[in-house]
Amino acid sequence: MIEMMLYTALVLFGVSIAIALFRIIFGPSLPDRVVALDMIGVHLISAIAIISLILGTKSFLEVILILGVLAFIGTIVFSKYIERGVVIERKRDL
Repeated sequence: MIEMMLYTALVLFGVSIAIALFRIIFGPSLPDRVVALDMIGVHLISAIAIISLILGTKSFLEVILILGVLAFIGTIVFSKYIERGVVIERKRDL
């Protein structure tokens, strides 16, 4: 019963990722695309965790951690780009 629920969750995460990919490609604005990209990161983390549960291994925990950090940094960088127009600011006080 639990395995069936895990497989169902995997399918639903796959559908959700496909919908988010549609939003990234045809999104009306840049913030919509950034939110969709963040959503894909969170759902990938969840899907990998479910796969780890199904396989009964802990070897995917490092992948989950690295993907979580990269998704967080990506969201911060895109948000800063949307807000200020640049990612790295350089002060020119000469």
